Amino acid sequence: MSGWRRYWELTKPRVVALIVFTAVVGMLLASPGWPPWRALVFGSLGIWLAAASAAAINHLVDQRIDAVMARTRHRPLPAGALRPRQVLGFALLLGVLSMLLLTWQVNGLTAVLTFASLIGYAVIYTGFLKRATPQNIVIGGLAGAAPPALGWTAVTGQLDPHALLLVLIIFVWTPPHFWALAIYRREDYSLAQVPMLPVTHGVEFTRWHVLAYTILLVIVSILPWLTRMSGPFYLGGALILGAGFLYYAIRLLRPPGERFAMEVFNYSIIYLMALFGFLLADHYLEQDAATAPAALLEFRPLDTAADATADGQG
Repeated sequence: MSGWRRYWELTKPRVVALIVFTAVVGMLLASPGWPPWRALVFGSLGIWLAAASAAAINHLVDQRIDAVMARTRHRPLPAGALRPRQVLGFALLLGVLSMLLLTWQVNGLTAVLTFASLIGYAVIYTGFLKRATPQNIVIGGLAGAAPPALGWTAVTGQLDPHALLLVLIIFVWTPPHFWALAIYRREDYSLAQVPMLPVTHGVEFTRWHVLAYTILLVIVSILPWLTRMSGPFYLGGALILGAGFLYYAIRLLRPPGERFAMEVFNYSIIYLMALFGFLLADHYLEQDAATAPAALLEFRPLDTAADATADGQG
């Protein structure tokens, strides 16, 4: 593996891509039209740098665990492709660049919230919660749920209740998403002595928790419609996606095979991306519907206008 690919792997590109996607959706939802280019470009880049920095710190802190687990033992640190000092320097460089960029080109609030999110994931979750409690992913999920609010503040410079609603959706989505993976990888977590819920309380207990949080997620996903943040198009999409998630969660109670937990995990990623896609589509559909009446009022057929002029002259 070439040198730059080793560093690229440290950033967990697929995970960070989902983070930046939800942040960009937050930016677009915060704007009545297209967001300011500076907030969109530099906000996205700054959030990406911070998320990549947090991912690299995660590699550094988890190198002992990664060396034990089958799915992570080939990462750059346990494989010996990079040294801890190199990873630390890379993570610090990305983090500093992120803060400078967000402070200079976006706004201070976004920089502060992004830094808090970085610390929450890289230090509080990875360094402490992950090894301290089986509720690690529930408590630590708040840091990973922050990107839509970061995108929103990048555009508006302030936190909005609708932005926090987006955070709530990801916060509730995180446990069933991650516990499905933990069920499939429970032997790895057990070997690494990480107290994930399937390890400490068993698979059956975790399956019921996945279902409970999925039900809660479906309820929470309706809140944008109930609060008039979004319209019927989003509601229809949310209900269809929620029905799909419920199907997977219920079937997970009596799965057809061991790998079905990974199918639940994969669907959860599709669910979140599609849900935010429906939010975005609904946002612009509502705008088009709102501007249409005004355009109709401004339109006047030529003959009607002439008649009105003649009446006025008479």
